[in-house]
Amino acid sequence: MRIEPDTFAFTLLLGLLAAVPYSGIDINLPALAATGATLGLSASDVGLTMSAFMLSLATAPLIYGPVSDRLGRKPVLGFGLALFVAASVSCAFASSLPVLLLGRFVQGIGAAATATTFAIIRDLFDGDAARSKIGNIMVAVNVATVIAPTAGAALLAAAGWRSIYATQAAIGFMLLVVVMFRFAETAAIAPSGRLVPSAVIDSYRRVLTHPVSVAYILVGAAGGATVFAYVTGASLFFVGAVGLSPEQYGLIFSACSASVMGGALLDGQLGRRGISSSHMLAIGLALSAAASVVLLGMTLTGWMPTELVVALLMAVALGFGLSVPNVMSATMQHLPEIAGAVSAAAGSIQLIAGAISSGLVAVRFDGRTALSMTAVMAASSLLALVLYCLVARSADRRLRSQVIGAGEAIRSSTSS
Repeated sequence: MRIEPDTFAFTLLLGLLAAVPYSGIDINLPALAATGATLGLSASDVGLTMSAFMLSLATAPLIYGPVSDRLGRKPVLGFGLALFVAASVSCAFASSLPVLLLGRFVQGIGAAATATTFAIIRDLFDGDAARSKIGNIMVAVNVATVIAPTAGAALLAAAGWRSIYATQAAIGFMLLVVVMFRFAETAAIAPSGRLVPSAVIDSYRRVLTHPVSVAYILVGAAGGATVFAYVTGASLFFVGAVGLSPEQYGLIFSACSASVMGGALLDGQLGRRGISSSHMLAIGLALSAAASVVLLGMTLTGWMPTELVVALLMAVALGFGLSVPNVMSATMQHLPEIAGAVSAAAGSIQLIAGAISSGLVAVRFDGRTALSMTAVMAASSLLALVLYCLVARSADRRLRSQVIGAGEAIRSSTSS
């Protein structure tokens, strides 16, 4: 019996799938030093495994997206999860850094298949329903982000670092079984659709030349860059400059993750009460930009009370939670037949923007202030707001006007 799309079980399945890549990052963080000690390496050497995972995670969706549009979401998910399980097992038995690096790279390729989650939502839902589902997925991802480091530390203490990869393999296997036996295909696959390089290129050409989709992709990338700047800069500032303990910083990180979840849940509630997606997107982006600019101003004046800085970071996170479901829904709204390619392009571009913003924050960190973090956050959040107000919204309006005009022309010719 398949899991019906309108059930909680289906939403939970999508949330667990979407959380696989993020848990694959965070659950391994506590074990870097222990892994290095076993293999005779430094923690920084083992840290390269995170880079290998992130690299494949950012690039593999560009293949999966068009493939899932032509062959279906289920085969892509099945292949990716099977690859994730096999790679996790190989990591658990790795005895050298090259083997572990290769295993993590392949593990990222497998985990990247879950990027089709947003395409699945677009296959089945539209408008506010899609927006609500995306919000629920964000909640699941942030829950995983909060839980994963603690789970990794517990597994490390109980059974060593190899048990972390064994646990990932077990979770991946359970998801694989559910997908293969309880998940029904959601994509409307055209019989004439061919999986050839020219077709893949054409899909991405359509995405990147569609005025509305590409505008919202850029809005999402700028918003994502804001959050990546916080993730990188907050630990540098609170632990490295302020002198908070890792445990205290963990509480701050958890509070900000809770704010993202709260924003996503609030957006869903307000959507059900008739508040439009465009209004919530504008409010979310404006809130993130305002809080980021205030943080930058405080940094420049040298007045940085910890409690207020945390409150403003939570406000940025709340705005992100309010805006992301609406950005993703608008990004995929106009190209449902190639939703996989749209989702892949949006995700990869956001990761690239996030990598750039993280790099800028890390490179420019002065060891004393939060200037690199707050400057990048302010610039990125303001860019997201400007892109939405001046580019995305106007492109959306023009397209709607064209559609209405075309409809009126058809009705006029039909009546005559």
